[in-house]
Amino acid sequence: MGSVRPSDAVVEQRRREVLRHVIEHGGARIDELAERFEVSLMTMHRDLDELAERRLLRKLRGRVESYPSLTVETATRFRIGLHVAEKAALASAAARAVRPGTTVLLDDSSTIFPLAREVSEIEELTLVTNSVSVAQILSGAGREVVLLGGRYRSEFDSCTGPDVLRALSRLRVDISFTSATAIANGRLFHPIQDYADVKEGILESTERNVLLVDHSKFGKTATFSYGDVRAYDLVITDEATPEHELAAIRDLGTEVRVVPVRS
Repeated sequence: MGSVRPSDAVVEQRRREVLRHVIEHGGARIDELAERFEVSLMTMHRDLDELAERRLLRKLRGRVESYPSLTVETATRFRIGLHVAEKAALASAAARAVRPGTTVLLDDSSTIFPLAREVSEIEELTLVTNSVSVAQILSGAGREVVLLGGRYRSEFDSCTGPDVLRALSRLRVDISFTSATAIANGRLFHPIQDYADVKEGILESTERNVLLVDHSKFGKTATFSYGDVRAYDLVITDEATPEHELAAIRDLGTEVRVVPVRS
């Protein structure tokens, strides 16, 4: 009998681990990756071809290189498994700012997913999001959700574009929770302009804006800037965030809340 073909879930998990290894080391030889993950060279090439097609890494002759991690983090299926403890800590702190009976907006950042689970327990909320993943988390808890529809981007499982921006302009939200792909000296960045536009639209539609960013997002930039942390009322981050980055946020007049992370 031939060997049993691994399930799609197993293959996807392996690819996630391959990607994480490449990110951490900046690159790797393909034959070394095949040996490390105990698969054939042909199988590893298939994995890397799939990751390269998603623009999550660069495949060269005999080796692969990572794009900046900020670009990788835009892909939802790979973001979910990163910095899980930090995201849980941020979510727990953020949930305490939500009051029953208010309108709450959650964006498509994977940092927000644990928060969606926490706020689903709070009564009488109106919940707004452009993320299909967040909408599913909330609706699964029996909540009514306003999904901001527009151009659906399957890799990120969320919507962008003029329809989303138009819907935001007609809303008045009590509190929003978003994250940033990259932040440096208080300035905010995203590698995709459509998502930078959505984050700006959220800021203009919300009474109180809260930014959740774990330490891995700091000291990085991307192609599109969408202002700085002065547009936010509160930044929540974890203890590993560099002190000079915290000082830069405070210098811009925004409150910073640093939360401990359970090991």
